[in-house]
Amino acid sequence: MATTIESGNAGAANKKKHLGIPEAIFVEDVDAFMKQPGNDTADAVLRKLDEQYQKYKYMELNLAQKKLRLKSQIPQIKQTLEILRHMQKKKDTTDPMKTHFLLADNVYCKASVPPTDKVCLWLGANVMLEYDIDEAQALLEKNFATASRNLDSLEDDLDFLRDQFTTTEVNMARVYNWDVKRRSKDNLLKSAERS
Repeated sequence: MATTIESGNAGAANKKKHLGIPEAIFVEDVDAFMKQPGNDTADAVLRKLDEQYQKYKYMELNLAQKKLRLKSQIPQIKQTLEILRHMQKKKDTTDPMKTHFLLADNVYCKASVPPTDKVCLWLGANVMLEYDIDEAQALLEKNFATASRNLDSLEDDLDFLRDQFTTTEVNMARVYNWDVKRRSKDNLLKSAERS
């Protein structure tokens, strides 16, 4: 949750936890906030807040894309681990393993795989390496744990970002309402002076 201006020290812990996402400061006292240097007019402040809001939207888009990528990687890693476990069971037998493998989208081919203790893994960027089954399993388990941890971290960052949206939206509404009240008060004073 966002902090108020008065409790800025509590926000230091959140900044370390959510690196790269600046924390939105809740404007408790709009009058005092508008008297700060750089807050000359309500329009200028609203522009700054809107710019901050747009930055949060951009960050949300990037985090959502990372989340989708991780959500598609995790099932692939699980499936590869299952295949490796199956191959590990079959490596001590002499019978070849019958399987179907993907040639292209919706095109499979029957294959007979002899017992082996080596597998090739795609690492990305068109790189494939040969591993022992045990090494491959250890690598994939490590990748699975990292992907799961990163997904949890992304969820936390997205929750934090939603809080920043809310705080920024509330700040914008408070500054806008302050400006409307100020203008109506000025108009009342001007009309009272004319009468």
